[in-house]
Amino acid sequence: MKKLFRIASSIALLAGGLLSALPLLAQEGSLDNTQPKGITPEEIITRFAAKEREFKAAREHYTYRQEITVKTLDGDTVTGAYQEVFDVLFDDKGHRIENVVFAPQSSLEAGGLSLDEGDIQDFRNRLPFVLTTEEVPEYNILYVGQQQEDTLHCYVFDIAPKQIVGKKRYFQGRIWVDDRDFQIVKTYGQAVPEIRDTKKKGKEEHLYPKFTTWREQIDGQYWFPTYTRADDTLHFNFNDIHIREIVRYKDYKRFGSSVKILYQGKEVPKADEKEQKKPEEKENPQK
Repeated sequence: MKKLFRIASSIALLAGGLLSALPLLAQEGSLDNTQPKGITPEEIITRFAAKEREFKAAREHYTYRQEITVKTLDGDTVTGAYQEVFDVLFDDKGHRIENVVFAPQSSLEAGGLSLDEGDIQDFRNRLPFVLTTEEVPEYNILYVGQQQEDTLHCYVFDIAPKQIVGKKRYFQGRIWVDDRDFQIVKTYGQAVPEIRDTKKKGKEEHLYPKFTTWREQIDGQYWFPTYTRADDTLHFNFNDIHIREIVRYKDYKRFGSSVKILYQGKEVPKADEKEQKKPEEKENPQK
């Protein structure tokens, strides 16, 4: 968000600053900082990163609806709002597309705030944060313990980007990894980088709220993001702005399949293809 620091790349700063404000949930147990049994933190990272790679590829084959609501507040009074609802679909050629179904005129400017390119990227990519095998080398990852999240027992890690490359956006915060499926089931943190006017020379500032994203198991296999919430105060040089965000991901449905079943090196026809061949087989039994 911008109003009309340098990036922390160390885990120490994370633990002392950003994560000191971790939200407490009624179903969340206390953090146990003992080492995991029967597996090392490095092995956990390797396993969940591989699962995240599968998850990322699988989600590319799902349609879903994403609902975004952003509000600025003065006490309990809403001073500005932004809404967008769009469906992630596939066209007749199988290309992934977004179809906006609801996008009224934003009134965030009335609350002294406007969305920037970073916000748009975050809505699509950072809030539903994914950490794959290919992305692990970009981050410092520190095991901090184990914690119960509802019925799930989780390994907990703090992460921060090692460096900021170009205009790429990163995630900085904490992740919870289910100890059974080895998938990320919850994230808490912030999209980075930010731009701050540290010398107060009137430079345009771009600040972003801390958020929590929860995932749910879809089709009994993958933990997909379903709900993101941010309730934070952005500290601009000349004033503070209270912001609240809710993002929902709904109606996940598998679209087609890119999986081919092979037998003795040949692709096995699908059931409907077999049915189509039956009449010909009856007419030509010698074949």
